[in-house]
Amino acid sequence: MSYLLAFLVGGGLTALGQLLIDGTKLTNAHMMVVFVVSGAVLTGLGLYEPLLEVAGAGAAIPVSNFGYVVTQGVLQKLQAEGLFGLFSGIFSVAGGVIGAAILFGYGIALLFKPRG
Repeated sequence: MSYLLAFLVGGGLTALGQLLIDGTKLTNAHMMVVFVVSGAVLTGLGLYEPLLEVAGAGAAIPVSNFGYVVTQGVLQKLQAEGLFGLFSGIFSVAGGVIGAAILFGYGIALLFKPRG
């Protein structure tokens, strides 16, 4: 049952993204921002955690999970350290992901010639 729920939620998020790309003039970059911000907003409202519990990887794999991770880190540090935690929370939880994205992006840019 957990595989089915993961498939349905992950597929639903992907289908929603595809519908928005097909039905609007949003680019892939716009869609990524929409999903990350949506994940952050749902986390702030307390709705993303239950989605993760129900769907597992179906909610943890899409890019909306990055918004969840960043927001969760900020909320944890904000409670522990106050206002300073607002700024340091982003990097404590998601620093590895941000660093890997920069490193791999730079590496791919060196290996392949971009179009345009």
